[in-house]
Amino acid sequence: MSDTSAKGLHPRTRAVHHGTRRSQYGEMAEAIFLTQGFVYDSAEQAEARFQKSGPDEFIYARYGNPTSRMFEDRIAALEGTEDAFATASGMAAVNGALFSLCSPGDHIVAARALFGSCLYVLELLTKFGVEVSYVDGTDLDQWQAAIRPGTKAVFFETMSNPTLEVIDMKAVADLAHAAGALVVADNVFTTPVFSRAAELGADIVVYSATKHIDGGGRALAGVICGTRDFIRGTAEPYLKHTGGAISPFHAWIMLNGLVTMDLRVRAQADSAAAIASALQGHPGLEKVIYPGLPDHPQHALTMAQMGSGGTMIAFEVAGGKDAAFRMQDRLEIINISNNLGDAKTIITHPATTTHQRLSEENRAHLGITPGLLRLSVGLEDAQDLINDLRQALDS
Repeated sequence: MSDTSAKGLHPRTRAVHHGTRRSQYGEMAEAIFLTQGFVYDSAEQAEARFQKSGPDEFIYARYGNPTSRMFEDRIAALEGTEDAFATASGMAAVNGALFSLCSPGDHIVAARALFGSCLYVLELLTKFGVEVSYVDGTDLDQWQAAIRPGTKAVFFETMSNPTLEVIDMKAVADLAHAAGALVVADNVFTTPVFSRAAELGADIVVYSATKHIDGGGRALAGVICGTRDFIRGTAEPYLKHTGGAISPFHAWIMLNGLVTMDLRVRAQADSAAAIASALQGHPGLEKVIYPGLPDHPQHALTMAQMGSGGTMIAFEVAGGKDAAFRMQDRLEIINISNNLGDAKTIITHPATTTHQRLSEENRAHLGITPGLLRLSVGLEDAQDLINDLRQALDS
């Protein structure tokens, strides 16, 4: 096992080396342990391991696996948390974090601007007796009014999907902690590269590793980062018994994604900034939303929390849904899909895809208009992407 410490090393170095477990063969690349179970030297050893497993002792792949544990250790080191548990998808991470945390009668305060599946999980919680209060995430007065003594947790996307609102994490965390509540942050759009969630007060950080961590659109995965007590004492028992654990093969894909993530995400963010600037003022657009632009309502906060505007852009096409659809259909390089964080640039119409479950009234409240498009910037040449967007808008 690598003794590379997280302390004193640049995140890019940690993403390459931290948590490596080598077999007796001394392999250079991380090994894929494609095994469901593990063999014990004796019945007594099997009994002891089921009672308490050590850091390199495993029972069953649903409970843990050497490849999965490498990914967990590495992402925890990057995020600055004590531990992590890898899951089968990003939504398994959200579900696992919230359902393992809450009991009937508990109270959660959540931002309204959430991915549609996250809202579905919160709806499920209410069916099991958990009270959920919704607030406008950028309004600290609403957070303060909704959080009360006994509130179990607050939940938000650090940058909202798809309208790119940015939450003041430190301020919300201070309000939550003053009431004894935990802070659960969905950090997908912020990415582990620009994240300071744990430093700013998040107790539990969840990712869809499917996105920027994989970076190639290959596999589903998620991860929950937090204290060792929460990860191993609360989240792990729920996930290992309900089947939400990651597969070793997907954990291996995510490990390899982490190696290049810093380079990829920074390049994508640089391109996103160039594209957002180039689109501003185009007559075919009502507005361009990008946290890295000075006119974004949370621009200063974004720069303080992330140091970058990120890899995502949203813009509203003049003429509503029909114009937005025509514009998408004319694109030659950019792909129409509902994923994000890929090496390939992806465009999405949220009102008819990722957020179609919401009522028209709720979409309007969140700013998800019929003409709104979400752009996940990939690794293509930025000028080629600008030219493709301009020709689609101009034609």
